[in-house]
Amino acid sequence: MTLLRSVTLAALLLTGSAALAADPLPDTIAAPGETVVLTLHAVGAQVYECKPVTDGKLAWSFREPVATLIEGGRTIGRHYAGPNWEHVDGSAVTGRTAGTVPGATAADVPWLKLTVISHRGEGVLSTVTTVQRINTSGGQLDGACDKPGALTSAAYSADYVFLRKSEGH
Repeated sequence: MTLLRSVTLAALLLTGSAALAADPLPDTIAAPGETVVLTLHAVGAQVYECKPVTDGKLAWSFREPVATLIEGGRTIGRHYAGPNWEHVDGSAVTGRTAGTVPGATAADVPWLKLTVISHRGEGVLSTVTTVQRINTSGGQLDGACDKPGALTSAAYSADYVFLRKSEGH
């Protein structure tokens, strides 16, 4: 990671801002031609289940996210399996992964670009076409487990950027 990127990321984590200043997002998760509708900070957990893998051994497998969406210190929504994001105004979206890049460290869940595949309700999320998960911290869980069906979680935080297609695109 370049020094500029490290300093920029540190500043973003301290300020809670999702704007990446002069450091553009990787092409895999960028959304050219789209406009930011809303950026929310999420604090929660990535939930994992103990399951058999191809060699018959048990390993932790991602099951679902559970997170609170925060803006200006206030809870204004939630993020859960689907993946779904729900705003207090009643609007909600479901997404499908369209791109991924590794988090800053092995302990961080990847940054994502998700295409919105369904909308519910009217409100701020009703025009959203893309969701980006950036500035992730924590949430990654790997390794063996010993009881099939056991659940555990790994705390994480991230910024979710909700975008819509700009006029003319």
